[in-house]
Amino acid sequence: MRAQNGTLPFVHHCRVYYEDTDAGGIVYYVNYLKFMERARTERLRCLGFSQSQMARENLLFVVHSCEARYLLPARLDDELLVSAEVSELNRASLRFHQQVRRAVDGVLLCEGQVLVACVRTDSLKPRAIPEALRTAFKVSGLSEAGE
Repeated sequence: MRAQNGTLPFVHHCRVYYEDTDAGGIVYYVNYLKFMERARTERLRCLGFSQSQMARENLLFVVHSCEARYLLPARLDDELLVSAEVSELNRASLRFHQQVRRAVDGVLLCEGQVLVACVRTDSLKPRAIPEALRTAFKVSGLSEAGE
């Protein structure tokens, strides 16, 4: 699994717990969005930006829109690999391309795109993504085509 620019993508490891599944032991569809949210949060943390620190600086990321395609089910106790790659970096938004794969065999289970908007914490009005964060994404492998 390589990013378009040849670098290895960011991957968050997680496990499927009983609370993530339906009565048949299969991951309930909306929980893939939770796994993706955690991967985006960990991607930011890996770049040195925690959600709590950004909130203190009047910056918040909110989901504007998302789409997901479910291919195969994850099941109770599966270890998952969840990617969070920025495919588009705009003045006040980021588009993530995300995949959820089963760790044991790398099989793609779910993939999606999530557009997150950068807003002010106090008013929820759009604000520009700070230059430090923009630079961190570029240094971590965002291709120029993603801008």
